[in-house]
Formats: sequence, structure tokens, C-alpha cells
Amino acid sequence: MSAEEPETEAEDEEEDIRYFVRIGQTDLDGTKSVERSLSEMNGIGKRTARIIAEKADIDRRAVIGKLEDEEIDEIIELVEGFAGEVPEWMVNHQSGFFSGDSTHEIGNDLDMTRRRDINRMKMIDSYRGVRHKRGQKVRGQRTKSTGRSEGTIGVNVEAIKEQQAEEAEGGEE
Repeated sequence: MSAEEPETEAEDEEEDIRYFVRIGQTDLDGTKSVERSLSEMNGIGKRTARIIAEKADIDRRAVIGKLEDEEIDEIIELVEGFAGEVPEWMVNHQSGFFSGDSTHEIGNDLDMTRRRDINRMKMIDSYRGVRHKRGQKVRGQRTKSTGRSEGTIGVNVEAIKEQQAEEAEGGEE
């Protein structure tokens, strides 16, 4: 019977795990570590996830699905209030156009904010907005030899071979 007891304890530990932990509008994988599952959210990278785990006083390698409700609530509070916990240079949306506040956007809010900023640049015809409209590179990359949307660069050897074959066939007839 002693051989059966460890198996039931292992089964109980597996049953105690939450397979999905919801933070914001995102379902996180409960079988992964705190750092890895947080970094899967849009707007949170490895460094941000590590800072959140440190501020919550939770081991970053702990499985997020096995955490207590209080610890998960603390992580949620830190994720939602991340802009107030760190310096302004570390947030992902600094000095917003309308409010002037620096915020840290996560999940779908990050996509909506980015889309709204790009649309505003297009409407006011700023340099970056014009580049976005044309579908060109925006951040100063080289465009002489890269970023081409049509055609091939250089000599098209296949087309030359086909043309020579057609000429050879036409000359034989």
C-alpha cells in the first residue's frame, strides 16, 4: 500500500493545477513558469515578466497554475498597474498624444493603441504617416536594394534561358 500512496499524491498535485490563468483579456498556460507564461502576453516581454515576478515576491520559475489565488491576484494587480511601478522610460506607450500620460498597454489594448497612432500619423500626413500609406520602410532602413515589393533584383536567368530557347526554336523552323 505504501507504493500506491505516492501515486495518489502525485495525482492530487496534478489535479490542483489550473490549466488556464486569465489575466486581462488573455488566457495564460497554467503549466508553464510565471516568467514564461507572462511573456506570452502581448506587451510583456521577458524583462517585464521578471520584474513583475520580483515585485510580487514570487519565484519566476514557479508554475503559474499551482500558485495561490492571492498570489495570482497580486500578479494581476502588478500587470495592470505596471506603468506606476517602473520608470517612465520602461513603459511601452510613453506620453500619449491625447492625455500626455505614459501607460503600459497589454493584450488587445496594445494593438488598438498602435493602430490608432498609425492612423493619426496618416491623417496628419507626417513623414512616418506618408511612409505607412505608401507601404515603405518607416524607421530609416535602407531601401535601395531591400524592401522591394515588385519584380526581382538583378538578372533573371530563367527568363533569359526561356527567351534563348524560343529564339532557337524559331530559327529552326
